[in-house]
Amino acid sequence: MAKHKQNPEQEISVDGEAYVWRIQRRPQWSSDAAEWRGMALAVRHAEGQREAVVEFPPGKQPKFGAPHLQPSQIAPELVARAIASAITAGWEPLSRGKTVAIVVDESGG
Repeated sequence: MAKHKQNPEQEISVDGEAYVWRIQRRPQWSSDAAEWRGMALAVRHAEGQREAVVEFPPGKQPKFGAPHLQPSQIAPELVARAIASAITAGWEPLSRGKTVAIVVDESGG
């Protein structure tokens, strides 16, 4: 039986450039900080290697037993705004270097 990827990469175009993204972290409780943490998306240019992790603020906590957040539930417009915000904040997708963490608001801005 074939294994399925837990977090498959999705493709998106932003300003004519191809990017890929995946869910890095689903909304979850953090025992380290004793708080609810929002989702985080890992994004990179389709031809690049440097990733940016775009972190969203915590939203409402899901009800107990609710299914996990899936990539198809995330609006493409939200991902596109988050990628544009990361670039505006200084992320250079085609450069080399460490992963950059960018915090955005709930609208991706």
